[in-house]
Amino acid sequence: MRSKQFISTCFLSVALGSAAMAADIVVGYAAPSLDGAQAQIQSGFVVGAEQRGWEVISVTSGGDAQKQINDINDFITQNVAAIVAVPDDSAGICVAVAAAKEAGIPFYTIDRAPSGCKIDMVVLSDNYLGGKQAGEAMVAHLTAKNGAPQGTVLEITGNLAQNVAQLRGAGFDDVINQHPDIELIIKPGDWDAAKGVEIVRDVASAQNVDGIYMHSDCVYAAGTVQTLKELDQFAPAGEEGHIFIGGIDGCSDNLDLIRAGATDQTSGQPIPDFGTLVADFMAKKFAGEAIEPGEVVQEGALWSPGQLKMTDVGMMLYLSTTSITKDNVDVPGLWGNQ
Repeated sequence: MRSKQFISTCFLSVALGSAAMAADIVVGYAAPSLDGAQAQIQSGFVVGAEQRGWEVISVTSGGDAQKQINDINDFITQNVAAIVAVPDDSAGICVAVAAAKEAGIPFYTIDRAPSGCKIDMVVLSDNYLGGKQAGEAMVAHLTAKNGAPQGTVLEITGNLAQNVAQLRGAGFDDVINQHPDIELIIKPGDWDAAKGVEIVRDVASAQNVDGIYMHSDCVYAAGTVQTLKELDQFAPAGEEGHIFIGGIDGCSDNLDLIRAGATDQTSGQPIPDFGTLVADFMAKKFAGEAIEPGEVVQEGALWSPGQLKMTDVGMMLYLSTTSITKDNVDVPGLWGNQ
């Protein structure tokens, strides 16, 4: 039987038995970087942990998957109560997961799931949905512009070794591939802003592009717009020659670009809630409470209801993305507006 769990701000003050017990809880947090949304993801977890009196030890790998594994091994040596990571490599992280499991240490990931091993929980956006929303917006634009779903679209990916990039690509591609008259050019950007600029320059210099889809607006939006201006290929939304730009994340800088008509759509993530929700469910585990699949509801949250599902990598909490355009860019609940 599927359950419905209600999350509210009062849950942030759940007692774990005693103040002394909470003070003894040390959690290791392994971030890939603190660029773009990663700083907010980390901050959300630290806030949720510190409200419970937990200590958080944070390290950053700088995008080096082996360093992240070494960092997690250090956490294991320190006998932390739990480990939270944003994986650099979805498959590679399983080496560290196996070591933590052998040591009896719970393992959680945020924003990205492991691939090929089972952990306690993943909290992330429904990245497939985000890609699908961007794809639907792109098709609608091409249809309005060209009289039918046809044209050339450039897709700038994230790191395709990570499940989040795979899903953002799959959601978008599944929509675009339904329309054989749309030419899709896919280039790996690896979450690297400079590489994104190079891709836009190379592709847009060689052929006409009707639309650009970015796996992360936090990483690619500003450089994409600037590069189109340098190539004299930029026109604001509504003007002849406008290149439709969509993506995923919902960073504040890109919301400003949407307001200005420079970009058009993004699938906004509930970034600040990732970490606090992980802390909520960690508190349940520490308290010995059962966690069952089902809806997770938080009043007023744009992602609600979330879907908690048992998968081959463990419990996974999917939070809905919000398709953001000029029509709803000023909604206060969007994380880019907070």
